Amino acid sequence: MKHSNIVGGSTASRVINCPASVNLCAKMPPKPSSEFADRGTLLHDAISLILEDKQTSESVIGMAYEGQVLTQDLHDEKIAVALNLLDEIDDKKTMEFMVETRVGFGDVLPGVFGSADLLGRIGNRAIVLDWKFGDGVVVEAEENYQGLFYAAAAMRTSGCEWVFEGINEIEIIIVQPPYVKRWVTSLGRVKKFEAELQRAVANAKYPTAQLKVGSHCRWCQAKPICPQMTGAVDRAVKTQLDALPAETIGAYLKEADLLDQWITDLRALAHRMLEANVSVPGYKLVAKRGFRQWIDQDKAKDALLDLLPESEVTESSLVSPAKAEKALKKLKQTLPAELVVSISSGSTLASETDPRPAVLQIGKQITAALNKLR
Repeated sequence: MKHSNIVGGSTASRVINCPASVNLCAKMPPKPSSEFADRGTLLHDAISLILEDKQTSESVIGMAYEGQVLTQDLHDEKIAVALNLLDEIDDKKTMEFMVETRVGFGDVLPGVFGSADLLGRIGNRAIVLDWKFGDGVVVEAEENYQGLFYAAAAMRTSGCEWVFEGINEIEIIIVQPPYVKRWVTSLGRVKKFEAELQRAVANAKYPTAQLKVGSHCRWCQAKPICPQMTGAVDRAVKTQLDALPAETIGAYLKEADLLDQWITDLRALAHRMLEANVSVPGYKLVAKRGFRQWIDQDKAKDALLDLLPESEVTESSLVSPAKAEKALKKLKQTLPAELVVSISSGSTLASETDPRPAVLQIGKQITAALNKLR
């Protein structure tokens, strides 16, 4: 998961769109890690261990990194789902692959490198796969600069030649449980990306390098000192930041605290309106992530004992549906659907463009109608 300070897979989009950001970011102190980043590292390490060392999925439960522990629930929600998605991608089990591979551009872009999560090959198609374990924005595969970066770098890396030799196409895959996003592209598109990256890195060395605001700014650590960003703030408040007295800044911060609460309350109001079947243009309710549970543990145990050895069915208690499903899969059997139910912990507000289906409120409407009849 390491990359160069010049540009890496996760920063390629920013550097290509805003070459001047390279020097700005170099002026910033190292960014401290977070519990979310540490959890992502833990999950990456765990799935790499499973794939590289051919260990069982359950063997990584209990692994720890910087205070983050891979629990059974976290395993079932992320690792097990990711491995199932990989099985769907390689359904015939013909893919040869390598994991956590350091790739670089050599003399073309000295000092520019990154770590590809998985490089593989199925027939005449090269595979560049990236694990995403965050619960935030769903990452798309099409025109994904991180995937293009790893593909271009891997093509120039010794030891990776077999992935690309004689191929007709390259597929960039994002596995972000419970989603999988796929995009097939050409060698020509990868070469075009490499040329764009070369120009951007070369331009970054000059004082006249382009500085541009856009979606690529989302994770840029130099936002607080970016002239474009501070300029936008200046125009918004009609004054120069350096001319504002400390008292005014403090007053603005108090207003910001109120604004934060207003936004929270606004979202809660929209949630209540949608629950009451009142339309809020541009928004909908979607179900929070559901967790599978046994409908009846005794019936589930009896059914599983007909399919699996007792050691695969019970440990200190009945195994989880995900673990049972994994064991059955090894025997080329499926988990009986009538034994499990997926229960969501509720609904959450989302944009209409969110790929998740809207939650139907018909149940609440029927309940309300019945209450009126009583």
